[in-house]
Amino acid sequence: MKIKIDDLSDGEVIKLLEEHLADMYATSPPESVHALDVDSLKSLDITFFSCWLGDELQGCLAVKQLTPHHIELKSMRTTSSSRKSGVATKLLTHVLNTAIDNGYQKVSLETGTQEFFLPARNLYEKFGFTYCEPFADYKVDPHSHFMTRKLAEKFVYTNHSKGNDMDV
Repeated sequence: MKIKIDDLSDGEVIKLLEEHLADMYATSPPESVHALDVDSLKSLDITFFSCWLGDELQGCLAVKQLTPHHIELKSMRTTSSSRKSGVATKLLTHVLNTAIDNGYQKVSLETGTQEFFLPARNLYEKFGFTYCEPFADYKVDPHSHFMTRKLAEKFVYTNHSKGNDMDV
């Protein structure tokens, strides 16, 4: 599996992000959708990662710099065919370790309160994220959960199932 910094020019990546936005708008009221479109993800303060198995897209995750020490996770998504395969865990491990290597000390995120977002919240909790007050420009919203964690020690991916080796 290869995780790379992506320029958002690949049609498969764009399609995945469009699916992500469609799900966000289908699940949450429009004023509570904080997912970014492709053009917004090309901002200079965002680093976008894509995850591939051969030439097949597996998922994506973006990092937005809030301050020189604080980042926000955005647009985390796996393809339907890669769900429950460990891709999200590998992608999150890689991105958090990259953030640590780049000197970031804190990572936060916003996710939905609906049942649809439960697998994402469970993943973030597994990584030590805790619920917090809104950060950056977010406001209290009954459809949003805010989570954060400090970054210090590197994360180790421990699932060694066949086909799950990571090449980053």
